[in-house]
Amino acid sequence: MTIPVRQSLRVGGYILRNKLRRRSKFPLLVELEPLFACNLGCAGCGKIQHPADVLRQRMPVDQAVAAIEESGAPMVSIAGGEPLMHPQIGDIVRELVARKKYVYLCTNALLIPKKIDQFEPSRYFAWTVHIDGLRERHDASVCKEGVFDEAVAAVRECRRRGFRVTTNTTFFSTDSPQTVVDVLNYLNDDLAVDQMMISPAYAYEKAPDQEHFLGVREIRELFRKAFAGGNRGRWRFNHSPLFLDFLEGKIDFPCTAWAIPSYSLYGWQRPCYLMADGYARTYRELVEETDWDSYGRGRDARCANCMAHCGYEPTAMFATLGSLKETLRAVRSR
Repeated sequence: MTIPVRQSLRVGGYILRNKLRRRSKFPLLVELEPLFACNLGCAGCGKIQHPADVLRQRMPVDQAVAAIEESGAPMVSIAGGEPLMHPQIGDIVRELVARKKYVYLCTNALLIPKKIDQFEPSRYFAWTVHIDGLRERHDASVCKEGVFDEAVAAVRECRRRGFRVTTNTTFFSTDSPQTVVDVLNYLNDDLAVDQMMISPAYAYEKAPDQEHFLGVREIRELFRKAFAGGNRGRWRFNHSPLFLDFLEGKIDFPCTAWAIPSYSLYGWQRPCYLMADGYARTYRELVEETDWDSYGRGRDARCANCMAHCGYEPTAMFATLGSLKETLRAVRSR
């Protein structure tokens, strides 16, 4: 786990303050979606299946910043759609960084060469580039040839300019333990990104490809075999050790989707950015008026095979900070 020490201390202090105030639910990170439009049509994504008039909308800068301020979360992940298609994305990032929010800008990287001059390196800002496998596998995932090479070139340019660069890799049933190892070795060693995030794909109902989502048993077997032989300890993950244990099936957790809420053009999404059971006007309304006990494996059929980090990484973080043993384990894994 290679989260910078300053960031880890700040997030840890934020959690402690909320616990002392006896707040049972509070956000660690907000998934901010200032648009739904994208310049790719990935087969496993259901985010671009909106009406044309919705895909043309762009969230005003003031609205985006106000939502993050209202939530109080110390971290923001800007997604979409493709956020670099937003004409004021640079302004949104600058406003959040000025407020000392830790910002991760999620992108397929195709527009980085055109937009990079709108951003400045900062300890509060990192690119998060989607890399879903090596060349052939990644290009098949995004349904377009040549994207892998463009993404890699963009990552190298960002690193050359002094930016922090993280990656996000989604795995499907077409993956094997070896393809997991191959892409993580490449990102860790050859591309030398700062951090890596991984997640099994969530079965979006509107995704064009419904045949290649993993079940819980398959997910656990995939990561257990991929992590065998000491690989896990040398990869620079942006995950707690307990979350990686969770992926392997060594431990199970309840979902805490309220800790990574999603704010989009429609408002605060219930219960998470993977499902849409209505929207709230404020984060407080989201927390207080959502029936959280009705979601999760064994409660909602749509949650049956979900092991995405948006629901389970927060639980792992809370469990880590609640145990001296796990806290020391997380520190040693840096």
